[in-house]
Amino acid sequence: MYLTPIIDGLTITLGHFFKAAKGDTFTVQFPEERPKFGNPLIYRGVHRLNKDDAGRVKCVACFMCATACPAHCIDIVGAQAPWEDREKYPQSFVIDELRCIFCGMCEEACPVDAIELTSMFDLTGASREEMIFDKEKLLSVYDQTIAAEPMKSRSGHAAGKGA
Repeated sequence: MYLTPIIDGLTITLGHFFKAAKGDTFTVQFPEERPKFGNPLIYRGVHRLNKDDAGRVKCVACFMCATACPAHCIDIVGAQAPWEDREKYPQSFVIDELRCIFCGMCEEACPVDAIELTSMFDLTGASREEMIFDKEKLLSVYDQTIAAEPMKSRSGHAAGKGA
């Protein structure tokens, strides 16, 4: 009774063994080799806060992302904006990346495309405090990823927007 599943399992294992012997390996030597994703624009990795054309944070502190977040990992403190083109801006914007489930609801809820999920996946930290991203760290992720990943609102890939 148990012999059939054992033989099936060994058959699959041997099949993978012979594929590896031919050079069809699935193993990636990380971090020297970076894994390849089918479409990095739809991968849900580390968050970033986008900047507007003037280099300011694009967020208008509407709290839509914090409201839509099922994990309740976003905390925003709004303040009166010193600029005339908006009422408020985030004085403080904090995301707990360890609590986040990377569902993309914050990205979908944002009316001004201020928050996006990037394809950065190698998120590490030695302590819990390192994994709590404040506004400055989220804006630095923008600076690191904007060349490789343009804002979805500019490239026309934002799902559900503009239609």
